[in-house]
Parts: sequence; structure tokens; C-alpha cells
Amino acid sequence: MKILLIFFILLSHFSLGQNMEKHLWENRVLLIYSIDEKSQKLENQLTILREHKKKLLERKIVVYSFTEKRYSFNFKNKWENSEILYSKFNPKNEAFRVILIGLDGKIKLEQSTILSTEKLFTIIDGMPIRKREIRNKN
Repeated sequence: MKILLIFFILLSHFSLGQNMEKHLWENRVLLIYSIDEKSQKLENQLTILREHKKKLLERKIVVYSFTEKRYSFNFKNKWENSEILYSKFNPKNEAFRVILIGLDGKIKLEQSTILSTEKLFTIIDGMPIRKREIRNKN
């Protein structure tokens, strides 16, 4: 039984690690940490983002919500077990944290307050790769 539990934990960690790597050069990743899955700040942030799903898609943004032990992908109510995002992206143990990772895998924004879509889109639209995406679209 103990071996099965260890295998499951390792598998969930490996799986999430693979998911994050698949976004490199494909998606911009918005990570939202909250101390609790039902926190008001998390709900407010997700509500703001949900209202702009089309604009998120246009900018190739995927959203991971995460707590110390669990994560959810792109507004799904299903939460998976994993501590990888927490250990990697919340070293300061903040109660709420928003992190934007660019297509290149580098952190472009970190803040501990709710992120407005205006600020998010302004930052992304100012990035060289995004400017090129807009030019190629027109």
C-alpha cells in the first residue's frame, strides 16, 4: 500500500511537470496561488478572467489556480493533487500571488494583489513576440 501511495505521488508530480513544460513556446501561463481553493481573492480573480476568455485565448494564455497541495487548470472545478507549483512559485509563502510566465518560460510579472485584465493585456501586448503575432494576424 505504501509503495502504491509513493508511486501515485511521484506520478502526479511528474505529470504536472510535464504539463508545464508543454506550454513552453506554445502558451503564456498565468499562475494564481491562493491559500485556499475557496478564497474570495481567488474567486474574484477567476471571475475577472472568465469574463475575458476570448481575449485570453487570443493571447495564448492558460490559467493554473493552485494551493499548497492542489491545482486546477483553466477554470475547471476539478482540482488535482500536486505541490510542485507551490514549491516552485510561492517561496515567500504569500496568501495570494499572481505570476505571468511568457512563451519563453520566463517570469514576466509577479504580484500579490488581484490582477486586472487591462494590466495583464497591456503587459502581454507590449511583448515583442505578441507584437509579431498581431502583425502576422493583420
